[in-house]
Amino acid sequence: MFKVVKKKILNSNVSMMEISAKMIADKARPGQFLMLRVDQDGERIPLTIADCNRKYGTVSIIFQIVGSTTTRLNRLNEGDHIKDLVGPLGKASELDGLKKVAVIGGGVGCAIAYPVAKYLHLSNAIVHSIIGFRNKNLVILQDEFEKISNRLIIMTDDGSFGNKGLVTDALENLINSGEKYDKVIAIGPLVMMKFVSRLTQKHNIKTTVSMNPIMIDGTGMCGGCRVRVGNEVKFACVDGPDFDGHLVDFDEAISRSMMYRDFERESHEKTCNLFKRSQKECQI
Repeated sequence: MFKVVKKKILNSNVSMMEISAKMIADKARPGQFLMLRVDQDGERIPLTIADCNRKYGTVSIIFQIVGSTTTRLNRLNEGDHIKDLVGPLGKASELDGLKKVAVIGGGVGCAIAYPVAKYLHLSNAIVHSIIGFRNKNLVILQDEFEKISNRLIIMTDDGSFGNKGLVTDALENLINSGEKYDKVIAIGPLVMMKFVSRLTQKHNIKTTVSMNPIMIDGTGMCGGCRVRVGNEVKFACVDGPDFDGHLVDFDEAISRSMMYRDFERESHEKTCNLFKRSQKECQI
């Protein structure tokens, strides 16, 4: 059992939890994830380690409430316990030696981009962070990114906060203004990462993306998390989750990500009815 020591609501659909898990905290590095099971009857889901505190033996997760499991998880409060937590899993992001990097986060993907940007900042790299959201109400981690970024640009689709437009607009403006990057690291919705990769390929800038496909065991046995990278099939849980954005078959990944959408929605609605939650709380 793993104790929830802190919980914070980041916006109407996203929560942060700090969990006591010393052995995971001791080993975790940016880019890695854990497998979580809320209770005895729950399913396993992958969540990226958003931060860790080795001194106090805790790891932080940030999750969007999109299905039955994240709904169950969000019902836990400080002092409650999570049944199972396994990690750190996956390969850590390759960040050493980079001098200047553009880190791009989209929506809840900012939770994955943040530890990457933080590690680069602590390594004395120049970090330009671009984070994008649909609107002002969905903005998360602004203060955290400001502390570890040499430059921070916030984009919203509707212009209700920061600059109006897409993260690709901000990145292209930076490139056209003469900024040179050792690497671009993009983490967020598949469509966002696809078009960031297209842009950087045009400018011949190395690009890493973080893939989060359907995952069951997190150890490479089920094959559910396969992604096509170049001419090879890779498993995101053991070969990734980071891959060369110029080689990922995003169209296939997008198609696979939609396979269970109706099932997930139905399961989410059943969970909401079970807990007798209001329609507003359970809306996705």
